[in-house]
Amino acid sequence: MLKYFSGERRLPSLSDITGSQRLAMLLTLMVVAYISWKIGQSAQQTLQFAFNGVSVGAVYALLAMGFTMVYGTVWFFDLAFGAAAAMGAYGVFYLRSSEALQVGQFEVQNVYLNVVMAAVVTGVIGWVLYTWLYPPLRKRISPSVLLVIGALLTIGAGIYMFVLLSFPDDLNEILSPLIGGMVAGAAAMVLSRVYSRGLLGTRNLTPLVVVIGTGALVLGAFCGLLVARTPGSSLYLSWGVSSLLAGSVGLALYRGLYMYMRRKARSPLIMLVASLGVLLAITAFFTIIFQSAPRPLPDAFGSNSWEIGGARIKPFNVFSIGVAFTAFAALVLLLKRTSFGKAVRAISDDEEVAKVVGINTTAIIAIVFFIGATLAGLAGLLSGHDTAIQPRMGLLLLLKGWIASVVGGIGNIYGAIVGGFMLGLVENYGIWDLAGEWKDAIAFMLLILFLAFWPKGLLPRR
Repeated sequence: MLKYFSGERRLPSLSDITGSQRLAMLLTLMVVAYISWKIGQSAQQTLQFAFNGVSVGAVYALLAMGFTMVYGTVWFFDLAFGAAAAMGAYGVFYLRSSEALQVGQFEVQNVYLNVVMAAVVTGVIGWVLYTWLYPPLRKRISPSVLLVIGALLTIGAGIYMFVLLSFPDDLNEILSPLIGGMVAGAAAMVLSRVYSRGLLGTRNLTPLVVVIGTGALVLGAFCGLLVARTPGSSLYLSWGVSSLLAGSVGLALYRGLYMYMRRKARSPLIMLVASLGVLLAITAFFTIIFQSAPRPLPDAFGSNSWEIGGARIKPFNVFSIGVAFTAFAALVLLLKRTSFGKAVRAISDDEEVAKVVGINTTAIIAIVFFIGATLAGLAGLLSGHDTAIQPRMGLLLLLKGWIASVVGGIGNIYGAIVGGFMLGLVENYGIWDLAGEWKDAIAFMLLILFLAFWPKGLLPRR
């Protein structure tokens, strides 16, 4: 460390280097020597283990980013985060069970599950409408009219979700109107913004409105028909539905349970035990509904391996890595460049002060839980396409996401992605000369090492 003597700074000496720093340098030299040795043994195998480590590290990074975002905002270890990861994988299995291999001789469809998930979506949509749309519109429209419209939209969303879950084989056709409407709305917003910035110079608004509306409707109708006539899109649509369902459950858990417990209990230990109970309960439900035997997910695109430098990697794994970096870039932009990100940072620093300055902390934290659970669901389904899924997979994924967060620097999004990829690489290189069963043991040894010597991680939160 740099010190000052008589107003001058001097270079650090060996006596200034702490024991942890010396250990870090020693381990770095050992890792470099180990990799060099392995490259000498087999460059192709070294590259293969690197590919494998980065591939699984992408899943760990997604888990760590979601976990870090939630913990960095409310300083609470949400163990139900693992259930969200399993929910993403089992959501794909549930929606595409007719395509999965060796599904088993039992009926996957469960009307009670459909009702519960439809009720969760109904509650989330109702909360969103009441929290975000009702306040600004009630000054222009009668509150009673708004409540009626909101109730109809909420009930309609619940019925729509129930139908979607009840007829998963027609997923692309059921979702095609919604996708068409979303595309049309997005196109109309983009074109309107282009005009509002003066890029389209005209004073007569009527022709422009007609052109924008017609173009948006045509584009939306085309996209909706394209989805409806492409049955192969159902698997990838199930990814979005499963991730959003996981996010909705995460939001509902916070809004319906955690929020009240935080107010009354004000104890991290009680919150930890409560979230553990939620994780175990959801895991038990998965076991009851889907049975405990491992189940495969349908083959996604990119199942045939590429050969690069003598090593083999699936295009799907490359896609997973791209998803991790895309999610990271989106989170950085969201947290650094938007008012929502400023509100999240304010709540993280001091929630009470954030309330005083007018931030709706309940709504912001609920969205944080939604984003975190959505990322967990996405990580779970990406992992499920590589390995068979089982009800207890959520606990292991939770632990791996937590380890990656600790290694990278819990509370730091940058540390989350670094920790995820580092954990994946350490796991895979660690089992080069060992059995694959050692992978989890290596991960936990890495956790103990960091907790003992670098508890703040590689990139500590500032």
